[in-house]
Amino acid sequence: MYVRVRTVDGKEETLISISKTATIGDLKHEIEKEMHVKTDLQRLFFGGKQLEDCYTIYDYNIKLNDVIQLLKRITDIENEPTTSSKIVEKQKKTSKSKLQKKLVEEQVIKEQPLKKQVTPKKVEENAESLYYKVNDAIDCLDKEHSVWFEATIQKILKEGEEILYNVLWEFDNEAIPFIVPETYIRPRARHKIQVSKLSIGQKVMINYNMEEPEDIGLWYDFTVTEIKQDGKLTGIFHMENDQLEMDNIIPKGNIYIIEKPKLLTERTTEDEKFMISNGTRRPVVPACQNCMDNPRRKCSECGCKVCAGKQNEDRILICDECQYGYHLECLKPPLVKVPEEDEWFCPECKNDETEIIKPGDKLKGSRKRPIEQDKKEKNKRDWGNGMACVGARNKCTIVPKTHRGPIPGIEVGTNWYYRFQVLEMGVHRSQIGGIHGRENDCAYSIVVSGLYDGSDYDIGDEFQYTGSGGRDLSGNKRTAKQSKDQQLTKMNRALALNCNAPFNTSGATAKNWKGGIPLRVVRSSKLGNKFAPKEGYRYDGIYKVVKYFPKKNKDGLIMWKYIIRRDDSTPAPWTEEGRARIASLGLELEYPEGYKLNDISKIQPPLKKLKKTYTLEKELENLINNDKQNAKVWADCMAALSDGKLAFQKCVIDRFNCPCCLDIVCQPVTLPCVHNICLTCLIQTFNSHELYSCPTCRYYLGKEYEVLINEKLRAILLKLYPGYENGRS
Repeated sequence: MYVRVRTVDGKEETLISISKTATIGDLKHEIEKEMHVKTDLQRLFFGGKQLEDCYTIYDYNIKLNDVIQLLKRITDIENEPTTSSKIVEKQKKTSKSKLQKKLVEEQVIKEQPLKKQVTPKKVEENAESLYYKVNDAIDCLDKEHSVWFEATIQKILKEGEEILYNVLWEFDNEAIPFIVPETYIRPRARHKIQVSKLSIGQKVMINYNMEEPEDIGLWYDFTVTEIKQDGKLTGIFHMENDQLEMDNIIPKGNIYIIEKPKLLTERTTEDEKFMISNGTRRPVVPACQNCMDNPRRKCSECGCKVCAGKQNEDRILICDECQYGYHLECLKPPLVKVPEEDEWFCPECKNDETEIIKPGDKLKGSRKRPIEQDKKEKNKRDWGNGMACVGARNKCTIVPKTHRGPIPGIEVGTNWYYRFQVLEMGVHRSQIGGIHGRENDCAYSIVVSGLYDGSDYDIGDEFQYTGSGGRDLSGNKRTAKQSKDQQLTKMNRALALNCNAPFNTSGATAKNWKGGIPLRVVRSSKLGNKFAPKEGYRYDGIYKVVKYFPKKNKDGLIMWKYIIRRDDSTPAPWTEEGRARIASLGLELEYPEGYKLNDISKIQPPLKKLKKTYTLEKELENLINNDKQNAKVWADCMAALSDGKLAFQKCVIDRFNCPCCLDIVCQPVTLPCVHNICLTCLIQTFNSHELYSCPTCRYYLGKEYEVLINEKLRAILLKLYPGYENGRS
């Protein structure tokens, strides 16, 4: 197997092939070869644990392609040749007294060239503005959220030629004054306007909630582009660095005209009255929905999580994980003072220290396989070096485990480098067993990796297959000889049920073999004949069981034999027509994620560059053209056709992925915002969470939204992945 080793800063990464039974010390030697970091300068971490040299990869449950973090130890500065710059740096870190700091500063000045000194601009207080005065009531822009809040001017400053304003949020008791340029303020909005009197292109200030459109939100600048008969608006929200165009906007409460600044010399008596705050605040979304920001109401959301009180705010600690507050005296045990650590976690969020292995500590043994026992029973054979024990990382969800027939989207001739990849794609869901099925149902797939004895044969469209069992596999003896009779039970019985004949413990032959249950066949390169792939495992299509019968081997032991024949309209991969089809689809040997191709260049001859361009069937192309709602998405998918059918199908799965179940959309619903979601996922979102918005972009749909399946998109997906919905019901 192989693992990734990455430095904690993410700048360096390498792939290392190593056995599961290798020790961490062995891994460090491999890292030294690849990354040129000495073993005594390496600290390795995985899953919150520091890896100790005496334990194995298996002990830490490190799997294929997992990332191990490497922290490089810094060499002792005292053992290196000292330079003036290093002395200065060391003094910076260790100096504590004022005298030491002074020496450091003097040394720095000697070592560094003189820099050009920049004289800061002088800030003039009590400056005068042409438009505003101190204590004026204004609206001020919150730059981070691009919304407007009420504020008052505290001071007017001047820096160079620029006028600045020291302002204070009016309705925030904990606010402190801050400085903004003149473009961030304007006279307090006071004139209201009705929707019927709005005009196209007019810029106003409206209240809107981006996440929950039915609730009170914040105050945004909004340019009207369309006014509908039902009073809904279409327009543009003005953000700091962007403009957001939205439809069907229903403003909450009043709409305000944006006031333009007036010269102080042009202000009237009425203007002066409006520039003084009247103490009322425009409605805004409360910070705490639970208590609606009521300071007299107890609330465990915005107050103390334990006592729900809001008193003594200076003694409330905020957990860095859950963001809840806790009074020092309410904790168990209570705290006397605020912790000095940069991060603090409440008792519920704090990690179990027993699960974190500190440097020098021992790894805890598991009940399944105690470490000490594992050390005693360690076999001389390195069972962890191969790929059979790495396990599948991804699960096939497009069809159920009991699916009969082809896997949607998997083309005949698809070739994988490792067998666990075949498992991940759902073609053969047993990583070691040659037959995958259920004893009382049928077999769904088999892997042909070798002819058992001289009686077996393989002529491509037909082969003889030997059943499983009859060998003593204790002690991991994968190559043990036949030691007893095979039984027509378990997987042997499952494979026999595929034959179109009544089940018989003595064997049976199908009268109409094509009427049998379909069986997916995967050939392994271990076969070594002209019908097998040169490397890895290849899906060769659908076969049927013609007959099954018992036969004695040369040692007189019974073995169950199966005659299996191809019944697939797709050309076989070993034929000239099949090879041309594989080339046209752009099917190449597929490697696992993260696998380095240059690691296997010695055993794999360079491949000829194949023409991958794939042309869609006319029927499928017409279906795609008819799906006008997803025209832009299909345009992106069609661009992948130049890389072959496989690339096109992967692009389709990626672009039509449900945001809820994270799988290809089933019974797809195309929303007005042109995002797609499964029918059941959307209904569940409506019913369970009472959210009536698109899960992807929060586009508001409303409680009365009519949920309709996009039958055109559904027909396309069923054409590309026949029967995929059966695995989702």
